[in-house]
Amino acid sequence: MHRRDLLITLAALAAAPLSLAGCTPAEPLTIGLHPWPGYEPLYLARAFGWLPDEIMLQEGGNAGDSLAGLRRGEFDGAALTLDEVLVARSEGIPLTVVAVCDDSVGADMVLARPGITALTELAGHRIAVEQTAVGNLMLSQFLAAAGLTRDDLEVIDMAPNEQLAAWRTGTIEAAITYEPTASRLLREGAVRLFDSSQFPDVILDVLAVRQDRLTGRKAALSALVAGHFHGLDHLRVSPQDAMRRIGAWRGLGFEEVRASYAGLELPGRAGNRDYFGPQGDLVRAARLLNEVMVANGQLVRPDPLEALSTPRYLPDIGERA
Repeated sequence: MHRRDLLITLAALAAAPLSLAGCTPAEPLTIGLHPWPGYEPLYLARAFGWLPDEIMLQEGGNAGDSLAGLRRGEFDGAALTLDEVLVARSEGIPLTVVAVCDDSVGADMVLARPGITALTELAGHRIAVEQTAVGNLMLSQFLAAAGLTRDDLEVIDMAPNEQLAAWRTGTIEAAITYEPTASRLLREGAVRLFDSSQFPDVILDVLAVRQDRLTGRKAALSALVAGHFHGLDHLRVSPQDAMRRIGAWRGLGFEEVRASYAGLELPGRAGNRDYFGPQGDLVRAARLLNEVMVANGQLVRPDPLEALSTPRYLPDIGERA
């Protein structure tokens, strides 16, 4: 072997470990997720293969499961309501919002049995409420509108995915709930008494990730956010296909799925950018939530809102993928 060939061979062998190290798969980006119309674009993105392999969506039954995964350190982020993000931050989980999925303008609601036609008539009845930030926020807003106190009702801690069974057995007379459980209860004859359209721009669903796990993950996070918008594009351009898929996943008919979106605003790329910034809608909502949640004991002190959000991972407005 010529000396020059030998040197090339040795150089290649020396570089091999570096090359192999460079090919080591990145740690998966694990995101907690649960059924909710505003999160369905991510399920669509997964179904169509629009998310890279390094993104893992871990589905639970409700927001409590996602928060539990964050507390255990198993998730790098989650789809949550903004008030749930504030609660997690108060517990030392350093979440930052990277995208806004939806604004609830009627999608969160109080449902009651037929015959109960006024808010005040719920006094003395059993109402199911998920003991999360959004559940307590809905309860406090409903009680204020009804002129009732928490002591006027029998409040039962119950996640939405458990409410249908309790309704059928007569365990509860009312529920604070959301989709897909809301459609299932309405199918059983439930009556809507109150919803989040009474206080818009407060219940925002967002994608939030841990600030301490962002290093080296810009590509994965950008792909996660882009996947959400890609799924949202499909929902808007091909609603028949998208809603039939969602209905199959959630056990709902097409019209029920379509109705579940009636109380939501789903901001796209341009709309998302309007939420971010020092004077954006996201900060305004968080400031209002701070006041409401501290007043109701859901937060001990207001969140300072430092590093609450970043637009770094949002795609360009004209970008479709």
